[in-house]
Amino acid sequence: MKVLMLNGSPRAGGNTATALREMEQVFQAEGVETEIVQVGGQQVRGCVACGGCAKLGRCVYDDAVNQLAPKFEACDGLVVGSPVYYASANATLVALLTRLFYSTPFDKSMKVGASVVAARRGGLSATFDELNKFFTISGMPVASSQYWNSVHGRLPGEAAQDAEGLQTMRTLARNMTFLMKSIALGKEAFGLPEKEPRQATNFIR
Repeated sequence: MKVLMLNGSPRAGGNTATALREMEQVFQAEGVETEIVQVGGQQVRGCVACGGCAKLGRCVYDDAVNQLAPKFEACDGLVVGSPVYYASANATLVALLTRLFYSTPFDKSMKVGASVVAARRGGLSATFDELNKFFTISGMPVASSQYWNSVHGRLPGEAAQDAEGLQTMRTLARNMTFLMKSIALGKEAFGLPEKEPRQATNFIR
């Protein structure tokens, strides 16, 4: 089992990192291989809808997105962490995820996704919902915990005082591990669900 963990905060040692490290300890105890990649401070531009990825099989902009693509393909689960900016995820992270999910041609079905958010006070559930949409459009089951996956803290390290938030992270990691292992067993016994040919419709005649 492999889990790729993306830290969308520009602060490598901030509260988002505290949440991800709490999960990482559980993953390692469960025998799950993890890799945390710091993406929040990188120079990542947004998608320009050029369609070049359909021809190349990768994004036309050769940056962190193309570097992460093989790691994403190889993993069984993806954890995405972000601080809350104006009730939204870090724009750099959103740009990266948009291009990463859109430009990669491999099947993401049944990879397990989980989002984790950190904030001083508000905007957590809105950011949580925003990040989960990347999973649900891709056929990825979303792991849940005992509460919405969030921690509170403003200054770096303050999230370590959020006992409930940290417990939520540990529970999330255990649930995610169980789900990944269950899916692996299900694939062996039953295979993946049947896929129909994609139908795309709009309402412009």
